[in-house]
Amino acid sequence: MSTGQIILLGAIAGVTIFLGLPVGRIRGLSVMWRSVLNAGAAGVLVFLLVETVIHAFEPVEHALEDHEWGTFVGRGLIFVVGLGVGLLGLVAYDRWSKRRSEHRATVPSLGPGAAAVAEFAPARGLATLSEPKRIALMIAVGIGIHNLAEGLAIGQAAKTDLTKLAVLLVIGFAVHNATEGFGIVAPLTSEQERPSWGFLGLMGLIAGGPTFLGTVVGQAWTSEWLSILFLSLAAGSILYVVVQLLRVAAKLDHDQMHVMWGLFAGLVIGFGTELVLVAAGL
Repeated sequence: MSTGQIILLGAIAGVTIFLGLPVGRIRGLSVMWRSVLNAGAAGVLVFLLVETVIHAFEPVEHALEDHEWGTFVGRGLIFVVGLGVGLLGLVAYDRWSKRRSEHRATVPSLGPGAAAVAEFAPARGLATLSEPKRIALMIAVGIGIHNLAEGLAIGQAAKTDLTKLAVLLVIGFAVHNATEGFGIVAPLTSEQERPSWGFLGLMGLIAGGPTFLGTVVGQAWTSEWLSILFLSLAAGSILYVVVQLLRVAAKLDHDQMHVMWGLFAGLVIGFGTELVLVAAGL
């Protein structure tokens, strides 16, 4: 398989994430349905979390089963560090960004003819975004890291002449990415103002683009250690986002049953797509 064909496979697997993004522009939904959508997105991501952790931890278990102690320790450390950075790193950055935003809001005006430098300093980072947009961005980042690992798998399979496996991976990842696009934009349905097409496009590039990038890297260089790192990073970031989505869902609607129904529906969608692929022999 040529390099061009391999890269095309990565592009196909990543582009389907754009299919679910227009949901973010839907308005007029009741509080209950907005809560259900957020919880449903969390359910889809819980499935993705389970899948990601399994694939990231398998090489660690295999090293232990084979009594390769040095490899076991190394892979175990990579898994733990990646999981911690993915989870705690997003928490730290979010806190820092919110402190910046609060600080800017309390900077006193110096009156006519004078102004503090901070008053004219451009806002940067997550501080410029509303809470729903921050959560959407976090989801896109988490999915993007996960999709980078998926792209690596596609590239590695194609590079080692496992063409059939590479094509099957593309089909499977493309189906999953189509549902993940919905997960990214679910928090945006709680905002009165519709997100711009530009913002939705950016979220799609952040989440889907890494599939293409991972395919390019994977076909040039294979590394199980690198795969463990990216998958564990993705697992940590997805776990953080799941907590945020459930918090938003509970805040929107205090009826726990609605939240649990949304979570359940998201899980069914996630595992259902997996079962359809398995039944189809993919």
